[in-house]
Amino acid sequence: MPDEFNEDFETPRKRPSLKLTVGFIWLIVLVIIAVYFLSGFFLVGPAEIGLVKRFGAYRVSVGPGLHYHLPAPIESVVKVNTSALRKEEIGFRTITAGSYRSYEDEALMLTNDGNIVYVEAVVQYYVLNPEKFAFNLVDPSIIVRFTTEAVMREEVAAVGINDILTVQRESISNKAAERIREELEKINAGIAVKNVYLQEVSPPSQVIAAFDDVNNAKQDKQKLINEAEEYKNDVVPKAEGNAAKMLREAEAYAQEKYLKAFGQAERFKSILREYEKAPEITKKRLYLEMLNNVLSSSEKYVITGDSGVLKLLNLPLMEGGK
Repeated sequence: MPDEFNEDFETPRKRPSLKLTVGFIWLIVLVIIAVYFLSGFFLVGPAEIGLVKRFGAYRVSVGPGLHYHLPAPIESVVKVNTSALRKEEIGFRTITAGSYRSYEDEALMLTNDGNIVYVEAVVQYYVLNPEKFAFNLVDPSIIVRFTTEAVMREEVAAVGINDILTVQRESISNKAAERIREELEKINAGIAVKNVYLQEVSPPSQVIAAFDDVNNAKQDKQKLINEAEEYKNDVVPKAEGNAAKMLREAEAYAQEKYLKAFGQAERFKSILREYEKAPEITKKRLYLEMLNNVLSSSEKYVITGDSGVLKLLNLPLMEGGK
């Protein structure tokens, strides 16, 4: 009885269709294949160059826009930004804006006079040849940093500490930039160096106090020299002017005396010539002239008459018109 009851009420089972199962599998395969081939599309940015590789070997370069390459592992693409201005820092690293970390092992350099100087430098560059940059260098940033550090050490070692701290900073930067270009060209780095800046140049922290004392002494020395030069420039022209004035006055005095003596001599000669012609007349004229010179500067009074009445003739008063 129970078996008959179960047979009457048992739900019939349906087996899935074989065609439906195979079709679903093929659909999944086709979707996977489609996704695989669609993965070959890639976008190159406006400032980038796409380098397409086939089985690891460089094949072609493509510019900005949407492109397609065979999916990995057949082909792959390396994107290189050729417009960005890149930089490497020597002797320090920028952590955040306004925050830096020093690396003394890179920054301490030896000068040709045996001193040690602390140099922080920045090299700016951009990618000139994307193929060389991407495939000739394992790590371009390390290559640029090590090359810059080596060149900077050689340039600093060629000058004295005073020169690099004062007048030679720009010259060292220019020479270093040119030499870094040459070194990177030798290894086909595909990099164009734009600028090299000496960010900070100073004595090591251990000797900076003594160095400041030396600089202050030099500045005091130069200040005293400038003050002495200023005093000299003020006093010497005045002394030279006074000397020139006295010389001109002496020359004028000598000329005056000479001309006066010359005039007296000529006058004496003219009188002598006249005396030789008429001695008596000349004597009388000289006598009268002498009297005239003597009497002209003295008061003259004339008393006339022999009577008891005194009559006075005041000649200077009469000459004055009174």
